[in-house]
Amino acid sequence: MTHIWLRAEQRANEDRAGLTPAGAKALIEKGFRLTVEESSSRILPLQGYIDAGAEIAPEGSWPEAPAEAIIFGLKELPEDGTPLRHRHIMFGHAYKGQPAGQELLRRFRAGGGTLYDLEYLLDENGRRVAAFGYWAGYAGAAVSLMCWAAQQQGTICPAVGAYPDKDSLLTDLHERLAPYDARPRAIVIGALGRVGRGGADLCEALGCEVTKWDMAETAHGGPFPEIAEHEIFLNSILAMPGTPVFVPVEMADGPRRLTVIGDVACDPTSDFSPVKVYDRTTTWQAPALRVRDTPPLDVMAIDNLPSMLPLESSEDYAAQLLPSLLTLDALDSGVWGGAKGFFDEHLEALA
Repeated sequence: MTHIWLRAEQRANEDRAGLTPAGAKALIEKGFRLTVEESSSRILPLQGYIDAGAEIAPEGSWPEAPAEAIIFGLKELPEDGTPLRHRHIMFGHAYKGQPAGQELLRRFRAGGGTLYDLEYLLDENGRRVAAFGYWAGYAGAAVSLMCWAAQQQGTICPAVGAYPDKDSLLTDLHERLAPYDARPRAIVIGALGRVGRGGADLCEALGCEVTKWDMAETAHGGPFPEIAEHEIFLNSILAMPGTPVFVPVEMADGPRRLTVIGDVACDPTSDFSPVKVYDRTTTWQAPALRVRDTPPLDVMAIDNLPSMLPLESSEDYAAQLLPSLLTLDALDSGVWGGAKGFFDEHLEALA
């Protein structure tokens, strides 16, 4: 019997879940054993999993789970250096040279475990089978507009938090923007993808004019002076070899209307990052990193944006992922076999 262990997220400001009670019921009905950890933050109540027939374990008890259990979470594990002996499903952020990712791989090598990275669960066409993209873009655009509104008052964006639902978020944004007659113009690169569509939809819901670019508009490889002609730039392109540089350092130092960069893809430590004016992610407590003062240029680069709307993002993502979870009893094939291949390749290349 395949044993799935849904762990509690251990990162601050992370309320999402990759499995809903309805999904839990479907897994159990197929014959999976499911353990769900208690959680002080998960947006979905524990009772739903109990009603579905899941076993319940204390929060954070996954290190003591049976060796055969497959540990399933979303965001990163505590960086405590302990060897990892289980098979883990999560976003590892370990395959693009990120220093923290390299350390994570060393922990798997030390413990003999395996990473099935959710970013690398790919279908036969090379597309991710599940992604938080739409809600990442939606929330990223929202915080970028908060940054712009704060600039109009001569300040920097204050701390942000999660919302019960998207209507509550929209109400808050309307109130923040109400004092200003004009709305900022935004340019979204990656507008045909899930992230870009989410960002563009949020901006348009607030009355912003949106320029939508995708591969056709960026195929020439740059430079892209048009970006500097917009107040807000939303980067929705995943960093990878061959990605053009959208914001070089000289753009920040030259004439520009651009005052907010929402780097929703948020991979500043990757060699392939297309936004070269910052080097670290931002946080819920300090959403904006001011990289230039006159005129201001703030970068928003929160790396768990969908948790700002944990209900919608959890339900959406879990529905996309469930068909693949239902095939976990065949880990050597399909999307899981492909993810294992990525892990083996990068573990072998590890220094």
